[in-house]
Amino acid sequence: MARFRYKMQNILSIKEKMETQARQAFGDAKRNLDEKQAELDALYVKLDEIERHAVEVLKGNLNMHDIEDSQMSRIICNEQIAAQKVRVRKAQEALEAARSELEDAVKERKTHEKLKEKQFDEFVREENRSESKSIDELTTYTYGQKVTDNG
Repeated sequence: MARFRYKMQNILSIKEKMETQARQAFGDAKRNLDEKQAELDALYVKLDEIERHAVEVLKGNLNMHDIEDSQMSRIICNEQIAAQKVRVRKAQEALEAARSELEDAVKERKTHEKLKEKQFDEFVREENRSESKSIDELTTYTYGQKVTDNG
């Protein structure tokens, strides 16, 4: 029996590598988003602490310097939260882009695998036809020899 060789195996190999790279990029984008989200969560915790401290400052002796510091800390923290929200949104967009690229890479690989399967099925059918033809020829020859020997 002949050996099956997929004519576009090098393309299939490239598509598999592209899928692996797309999976890696997706994983990196997911980790980046998780980090950005964790940083945002930490900023919210910090803001809560600042606000609790501000309430404490207002309960005690009113010191204008402490009140101003507390107010400034809250403003800075809110600005940091706004900036971090932008970074989280960009990380989400990057994750969606990576997801889309991964989906495309998977589709392309699957397409080439289906082509390979079809080509292999055709190869098997052709081998079966060839084998059947050889068996028919051998049977015809053997039968012809028996007829010649008896005749």
